[in-house]
Amino acid sequence: MISHGQLLTALTSSALFRTYARAYSETTGMPIALRPVETWQLPFHGKHKENTWCALMSEQSRTCASCLQVQEKLAKASSNGPATVICAYGLCETAVPVKLGPLTIGFLQTGQVLREKPTTASFQRALAKVEELGVSLPTAEAQEAYFSTPVASQRKLSSVADLLTIFAEHLSMKSNQIAMLRANAEHPIIARAKDYVREHHSEELSLSRVAGSAHVSIYYFCKLFRKVTGTTLTTFVSRTRVEKAKNLLINPNLRISEIAYNVGFQSITHFNRVFKSVTGESPTRYRERLPISASRNSVTKMSLKA
Repeated sequence: MISHGQLLTALTSSALFRTYARAYSETTGMPIALRPVETWQLPFHGKHKENTWCALMSEQSRTCASCLQVQEKLAKASSNGPATVICAYGLCETAVPVKLGPLTIGFLQTGQVLREKPTTASFQRALAKVEELGVSLPTAEAQEAYFSTPVASQRKLSSVADLLTIFAEHLSMKSNQIAMLRANAEHPIIARAKDYVREHHSEELSLSRVAGSAHVSIYYFCKLFRKVTGTTLTTFVSRTRVEKAKNLLINPNLRISEIAYNVGFQSITHFNRVFKSVTGESPTRYRERLPISASRNSVTKMSLKA
């Protein structure tokens, strides 16, 4: 099975991510990165639109270590949803989780901005924090870097979190597609069965029916499916239906009960239980986290893809 590291590499090299990242940075003036859950590297180092002050901090081991502690704090804060933290120098960073089913495989992150216009007093406080770490900076260079830091209001930071949340959902769908494609490539029988499930996900799918679509016995199919995928057919069917449901939940005009039956669940109770086991949250909570304006703009396109 594909590892989380391999998934993140595939996502960051995809045309989807590269196009979005370029457009995002040019529009907001802020860097963006897709980082692993655990990392010993600063996510924006060397990236387009990296903050000059932050780049200066990354050059010293003690200040770099302090910045890495902020990254660890942000990862913990954003494990279940968007979060913003402020570093010792007053700069903000925001992150949202990117998931594969219920598992967080990485974080979509942006920031390196001040919430208020830099002043001489705020610069002196930042410089004092650096000196507390035993680091001496060229004052003129440090001042120029600090005062060139972009400023973002709380309203802008909230909008940025909404944008990241929407894109993180797209990346989650993309990661699921990549994982499924990699699994499919491992065995033609499993590939046929999975294609069949995706095409008939809204119908009743018995083990004998899916095994028959792959032209093998039930016993052989069960053994092979678990060996190749590491899971059961029932789990795969549930995840497939949940991914379809996530696409439909973007449409605010569809009732959750409608969506449940449309994707193949026979009861709303079963749908709610399976959805939460796969994603870690209820369908209602998932829909509430989606920005309404973005949902309405995306509904036609996303419904067609579903």
